[in-house]
Amino acid sequence: MFSQHSDTEQELTTIMLQRLYDKTIALAEHPQALWVLAGVAFIESSFFPIPPDVLMIPMILARPNRAFLIATVALVASVLGGMLGYAIGALFYESIGQPILAAMGKAEAMEAFNTKFNDFGFWAVLTAGVTPFPYKVITIMSGWTGMPIGTFIATSILARALRFFLVAGLLWAFGAPIREFIEKRLGLMFTLFIVLLIGGFAVVKFL
Repeated sequence: MFSQHSDTEQELTTIMLQRLYDKTIALAEHPQALWVLAGVAFIESSFFPIPPDVLMIPMILARPNRAFLIATVALVASVLGGMLGYAIGALFYESIGQPILAAMGKAEAMEAFNTKFNDFGFWAVLTAGVTPFPYKVITIMSGWTGMPIGTFIATSILARALRFFLVAGLLWAFGAPIREFIEKRLGLMFTLFIVLLIGGFAVVKFL
């Protein structure tokens, strides 16, 4: 009985997320799509479940000459939104931050990790900023654990710029044929890149 109830809840959540995803994509055709993108990138950094890439891809394909403007808007709004996530973690973790993490199933894991979080702060923010791991989880955790705000902002800019400008560059250079690669494989490539980068630093450190 409990298994069936859990499966039903999961199916409903999936349906709701798919509808939200479809509505978000549709906003790419909005006359004020750049402002919509800025709004999505901003709130995605603290609580919204759909990444700004979903809007960026159709927007850039429709207007390739604006690819890097679109990436810049996403970058600025995402970093500003990340600062909101940081503030939520620093000032309102119990009332707002923890429920957000709990809704994503991350609360217990993050609380167990919090004592070591700042030891990996740079890598945590960089990883979440470029890979499919939810960036909002790290923005909230960064504030909650007291990561230096300068480190957080600098790493967020680096990570988000790497992700958004690579997406923009690929779409500007190759157009629609590269879309499937970006949507299905780019996240994995970023993850492998981070793993290799961390591994390389570890090897250098212990040589």
